[in-house]
Amino acid sequence: MLTLTENAVLVIRDLTAQQAVPEEAGLRIATDPTAGSLTLALAEQPALGDQVVANSGARIFLDADAAQLLDDKALDATVDAQGAVQFGIAEQPALG
Repeated sequence: MLTLTENAVLVIRDLTAQQAVPEEAGLRIATDPTAGSLTLALAEQPALGDQVVANSGARIFLDADAAQLLDDKALDATVDAQGAVQFGIAEQPALG
């Protein structure tokens, strides 16, 4: 299952707090088969069939294909000096 870094948790909570969205809103990650990529967007609730990943108040909604693709990955986030958010996908750290 996709995991979230501490930075990703903070950024997602920040994004959902700043927008006029319900408390149960989250970041939805879905596959875009036409572009062969993933799309990210704020969502008020998960779509039917979405997998929900919750961590310390941050919620991610994954469509079935994105959930499978990101199953062994970690979502990270950074914010630059201008306040632009950038998400990245990395391998999950090995447990040890």
